Amino acid sequence: MENREKLANLEKSEGESLRELRDTGDAKLAAYAAANACEEKKAKSVVVLDVSKVTLLADYFVIAGAESAAQVRAIVDNVDDKLRALGSKPKSIEGKGEGRWVLLDFGHVIVHVLQEKERSFYKIEQFWNHALIVDRQDWVQE
Repeated sequence: MENREKLANLEKSEGESLRELRDTGDAKLAAYAAANACEEKKAKSVVVLDVSKVTLLADYFVIAGAESAAQVRAIVDNVDDKLRALGSKPKSIEGKGEGRWVLLDFGHVIVHVLQEKERSFYKIEQFWNHALIVDRQDWVQE
């Protein structure tokens, strides 16, 4: 419940709760904020994976689908904006020009936004099937 409240406060203001999130650098909250940012732009089948026990690459992966290159870019821009508001700047953004598969690397969180054709071809979720899938109820912001 505490995480949901912090995420809700993020949308309301740049006040005390947002400063608290910036200070903690909490990977879980960043992943949840990224997932919600994807949903705000109507991403398809958003999945949050806890990969902290299976790789050193990141603590969380967020995977989202889109119907077009324009939607991929809109999702990516929204995720970037939301996580920057939390004080997380991407280390790199790859693939935005083509808009088929964009990877945003925030260090502790890696966000993959793919057009549905690429998502079904590469099957990232199956590749990381040994990671824990975070229950949508834990991260969704109503």
